[in-house]
Amino acid sequence: MTGDTDTDTDLIEAGTDGHSWGTTRTWVEKGLSEGERVEHVERLRGGWTSEMRRLRIVGPRGGRSLVLRSFVKPFFRQHAEGLLTREADILTLLSGTDVPAATLQAVDATAQHCDHPSLLMSLLPGSVRLDEDGAEQRSDLLARQLVIIHQVQVTEQARPRPYQAWISPERMRIPEATDRPELWHRAVDIIRRAPPDYRACFLHRDFHPGNVLFAEDGDDLWISGIVDWVETSWGPADLDVAHCSTAMALLHGAPAGMLFADRYIAAGGRLTTDPAAHLYWRILDALAFAPDAEKVAGPWRELGRTDLTSTLLTSRLEDYLRELFNRYG
Repeated sequence: MTGDTDTDTDLIEAGTDGHSWGTTRTWVEKGLSEGERVEHVERLRGGWTSEMRRLRIVGPRGGRSLVLRSFVKPFFRQHAEGLLTREADILTLLSGTDVPAATLQAVDATAQHCDHPSLLMSLLPGSVRLDEDGAEQRSDLLARQLVIIHQVQVTEQARPRPYQAWISPERMRIPEATDRPELWHRAVDIIRRAPPDYRACFLHRDFHPGNVLFAEDGDDLWISGIVDWVETSWGPADLDVAHCSTAMALLHGAPAGMLFADRYIAAGGRLTTDPAAHLYWRILDALAFAPDAEKVAGPWRELGRTDLTSTLLTSRLEDYLRELFNRYG
């Protein structure tokens, strides 16, 4: 998890929603080795679906750190059983692969023993990097890592659920202040079509720079961790590529978003050769960020990208849609 933290030794006792966290602490400490206890707690920044905390554990054999994910918001608490059970299963699955994911420690997906549905896992090294400096190098690393994720082999019984679309024509909201409404209407018409046929593979489903940790040693930079596996799915590689492409466009501008698929193919990835099908997946993802991408803007601003105003993000999203149509439409 990220190294971006807010320190509060009482966070495990009193959550930001005002509810007690004492029961959660008891659950955590019951699962620790003999003599270990929670000494210190830090809030990890950059997430919006759940409360993330770094727990400093001390004991006879020294110290270590764990990460606690808890679903507090009513909407996500309602869906926590499926989300946390899926993440626990995926972390177990990935333990035997080359994907740098956390190690599962414990899970209470229905809050039988905790104040909130929670999952406890190991702390991954590194930090989230969203700055402009070095963005191209990181984009290449992201593309290579996504190819590795899509190559994860799973049995039919262990497959994650089929992908779910995060937007529909009926739920789509066009930005009120746009001066390009025809662009949005054209995009919505794309997702009115039936989904194209596809070759399915293992998907992270929420792969973007905010869920990737980087470590460095001098000029050497590498991906040290991939987090947030609650949406892992079975579906087209184009959809995972689309999601990271949209995020790149929002963070760094439309050209960066357009180049990511090329980087993925150069790294050995396979996408559909049908431009209309690829356009469908790219538009399906991009529209899920409408009308202003505020869903991701808050966490990104917390991580230092205070320049990402709603106006800028809407403009970049529109520029990205235009470039998609220019290339694939």
